[in-house]
Amino acid sequence: MSQQTRIRRTTVPQIAARKGGEPIVSLTSYHAHTAAIVDRHADFILVGDSLGMVMHGMETTVGVPLDLMIMHGRAVVRGTEKALIVVDMPFGSYEESPNIAFRNAAKVMKETGCGAIKLEGGRRMAETIRFLTERGVPVMAHTGLTPQSSHVMGGFKTQGRDEESWQSHIDDAKAVAEAGAFALVLEGMVEPLAARITKEVAIPTIGIGASKECDGQILVLEDMLGLNPWTPKFVKVYGQLGPMIEQAVGDYAEDVKSRNFPGEDQVYR
Repeated sequence: MSQQTRIRRTTVPQIAARKGGEPIVSLTSYHAHTAAIVDRHADFILVGDSLGMVMHGMETTVGVPLDLMIMHGRAVVRGTEKALIVVDMPFGSYEESPNIAFRNAAKVMKETGCGAIKLEGGRRMAETIRFLTERGVPVMAHTGLTPQSSHVMGGFKTQGRDEESWQSHIDDAKAVAEAGAFALVLEGMVEPLAARITKEVAIPTIGIGASKECDGQILVLEDMLGLNPWTPKFVKVYGQLGPMIEQAVGDYAEDVKSRNFPGEDQVYR
């Protein structure tokens, strides 16, 4: 009798080992059925707090609660077998103290079954990252444009346009790497700065609007599928599902109005 081979998930050390190697593929996902599709192609899947804007109509990610991240994290884990699943820590769940960050990160990992968490911030979060990693919580860091700080930053602005600001971003990246983060998301950053950070830190950099110079790329799934009417200009749109859904829903509505109900011949009578 043949024994079915068990699929093993990508691990944190495997992602960390990809520094300078084959580019790391990643997308966001928030529910089981899309996660199952992404799982066949991605090295890691991020359950991003962007779900607040993409799925729940929020203006920013600031209002996303921890329990909502856990609910969507569970769904993505259930829908996948191969990719490392990383869940965002939402605003207010980790900034107050390392102890509170650990309590909430442990809750996320235990209740979702994810393999790592992600949090935003550079030097100011280094102590927390060290505290978490020393206690068994793998951390993906996130610097550059940090959406949870968009109110302080004055909106979603590209970082590093002023070369005088570069050293601050470089110091942030080095601080989180030295604190134990296994990878670093660089968001909304000019290419020369992203290239320099990628060269100077020992962990993989994952770009989103930060150029091909990074060790990998992540995009919001709905953005690259054409489901977001306000797609960021740096996103390459690989599909136009928005118009396709609009057409399909319109065709369905017309069928119902004309009493041409789909599948009518299969209805039990």
